[in-house]
Amino acid sequence: MPDKQHIKLEQIDAYRWKVPRDEGRGMHVPGIIYTKKSLLDHVLSDNTPTQVANVAHLPGIVGASLAMPDIHWGYGFPIGGVAAFDINEGVVSPGGVGYDINCGVSLMRTNLRESDVKPKIQAVVQKLFDRIPTGVGSRGPIHIPRKEEDEVMTDGAKWAVRNGYGWKQDLEYMEEGGSMAGANPNRVSPRARERGRQQLGTLGSGNHFLEVQVVEEVYEPEIAKVLGLEKGQITVMVHSGSRGFGYQICDDSLKTMQRAVQKYGISLPDRQLACAPLQSPEGKQYVEAMVSAANFAWANRLCLVHWAREAFSDFFKQDAHRLGMTMVYDVSHNIAKFE
Repeated sequence: MPDKQHIKLEQIDAYRWKVPRDEGRGMHVPGIIYTKKSLLDHVLSDNTPTQVANVAHLPGIVGASLAMPDIHWGYGFPIGGVAAFDINEGVVSPGGVGYDINCGVSLMRTNLRESDVKPKIQAVVQKLFDRIPTGVGSRGPIHIPRKEEDEVMTDGAKWAVRNGYGWKQDLEYMEEGGSMAGANPNRVSPRARERGRQQLGTLGSGNHFLEVQVVEEVYEPEIAKVLGLEKGQITVMVHSGSRGFGYQICDDSLKTMQRAVQKYGISLPDRQLACAPLQSPEGKQYVEAMVSAANFAWANRLCLVHWAREAFSDFFKQDAHRLGMTMVYDVSHNIAKFE
């Protein structure tokens, strides 16, 4: 982490802070950080506004370099960083997407109440732990031939549903329907395939989790009703991504991007922002590999949802449909998309 550069923030309103555009430094746009005053010391503690400013140097960036309230130091981009780029003049940066491509969260509701689960929570968690592979280097029970590996990369959660992992209606509540167009398995290295081969259907470690939750407060009753949520209700959240498969794709791509920066004469304040023009061969190749990893992640999360349903069904001796274990949403947070 570099020494603090003491970037001075300008308050826009109660929840937005501006990193002024400094043309002398090469910023094309300003930065905007979404947070409240009580969290500002935390935002400033690791000098993350510097990374917000650095992202503003990237060619073709549109509007502003944005940072969400969970902002903290990341790889090139801050964690919680968001940026949009012109499709013709802009670039794509693996550091902006992140190592764990399409890490995201799935949320399921249930018909269970807190009183149904809390007295038995240790046994419930043990049942989940027995069913779902976790930890560094964990291996899942799914073993598929190479042809199906390609189908996971192109079809994502649709592959999972076809093979009995998850319900067809789940796809309606998943970003991109759980399958994004544009994947090209030929862009995926043998090493990435090797790392992902036995990790489909695994939770992983670090900040990944499967959590039994309770709805403590409802702030928007009408919206909550539409989502099938109410106070005191049990929900289940899965947080995972593309595992070693996506990590390796990012690692492979960063080497290519470092060369692309030199090839296209791109000036960067931080080498971790290595990128390539979207319309370049290197940019297109990364996007095709990134989408392959994104689809792998959607398939992975839906397999985890499936096994969580099985664990609850086994423990409470009821079918998962009768337990009301429908998906509320599946949302990605490490991804690049054409919009």
